[in-house]
Amino acid sequence: MSAAQPTPTRRSLLAISAAGGALGPALFADPGHAEAVVAGGGSSAIRPFRVNVPQADLVDLRRRIAATRWPERETVNDPSQGVQLATTRKLADYWANGYDWRKVEAKLNALPQFVTEIDGLDIHFIHVRSKHEKALPVIITHGWPGSIIEQLKVIDPLTNPTAHGGTAADAFHVVIPSLPGHGFSGKPTTTGWDPIRIARAWAVLMPRLGYTRYVAQGGDWGNAVTEQMALQTPPGLVGIHTNMPATVPPDIDSAALAGSPPPAGLSADEKRAYDQLSFFYAHGLGYAQEMSHRPQTLYAIEDSPVGLAAWMIDHDEQSYELIARVFAGQPEGLTRDDVLDNITLYWLTNTAVSSARLYWESKLAFFAPKGVQLPTAVSVFPDELYAAPRSWAEKAYPKLIHYNRLDKGGHFAAWEQPQFFTTEIRAAFQPLRA
Repeated sequence: MSAAQPTPTRRSLLAISAAGGALGPALFADPGHAEAVVAGGGSSAIRPFRVNVPQADLVDLRRRIAATRWPERETVNDPSQGVQLATTRKLADYWANGYDWRKVEAKLNALPQFVTEIDGLDIHFIHVRSKHEKALPVIITHGWPGSIIEQLKVIDPLTNPTAHGGTAADAFHVVIPSLPGHGFSGKPTTTGWDPIRIARAWAVLMPRLGYTRYVAQGGDWGNAVTEQMALQTPPGLVGIHTNMPATVPPDIDSAALAGSPPPAGLSADEKRAYDQLSFFYAHGLGYAQEMSHRPQTLYAIEDSPVGLAAWMIDHDEQSYELIARVFAGQPEGLTRDDVLDNITLYWLTNTAVSSARLYWESKLAFFAPKGVQLPTAVSVFPDELYAAPRSWAEKAYPKLIHYNRLDKGGHFAAWEQPQFFTTEIRAAFQPLRA
């Protein structure tokens, strides 16, 4: 395959039809690779996309889970040594014996999905247009270890607000791309695909879809990409929303990274944010450090589904504790299927290492203010890596048009708390509607 095509090393997950044609099964060139049937129209063509996972891949997944070589139990009674054995065994048991990938595959295939080439790489995206005439286009970007799975629950509330407690004036046309190297997008074969370049690609995608005026939203890497879009000020982008803002003053960030006592004079909200940052820097950065320095070393999580799952659910303490409760029979916001839909997507697309390279590519200071001058909205969820105080947000975003602190929710806001997230998006962009 060319560098512009998705390159899964397992059997094909793709079936792409000619424009307007029926979406059929993937065509296999050999047992390990597949050809994509694509539409004409040159490199800017928008080709329909359908997920089609061979049953053999699902059988192989269950076989690998069953063959896991387990370590002994941790020597403490808390998660301070990492993902606990009891949680991982419960996850693996359900994954092998109760989970059904076909359910989420059907959900994905019920949505309009497409692939288009931008800057030499195939970009996969969901694109759902609202029936409401004055809907505002929004591009929503996921992060790691997230995917398009994160946003599935908010698509209908955003595009069809009258069925979800809103009015026609709340409607959005929704575009949700898969980051390069993630999910069904192509895997870069050369360096350079950092958030800055991805932002430029998104600024190509939206006009290609016919949108001349739109907004952007993101959290985690999605925030990094969305902020870079705002800095690049492409024609048509009128504002952004973030649920993981970059607002930390340099002196605060340096002190937190060093593990120093909090600087004097912090407000209560600033002190809480400082404590959250200090804890994350001291206890939660291991995954990011490894991926930012040696992503190619992570062969084990490409080869072991249980290893991949443990790596992904250890993103931050609050998210892990939520997921552990889910597998202990206490679903709240997320279900077991939610968690495994996302992990299984990474497994089936063979994107553990290709997604990790984004940490190696990016040279941005993640939480540092970037000087965004476009209208910006901020939603603060209490269990995010840090809860950005209004005082910091106002300095980071001089044109702050919305700031709200939510009562519940964490790093995966749209996934965990879709109703709160939807309400926030409606309120955030209301001032920017034409």
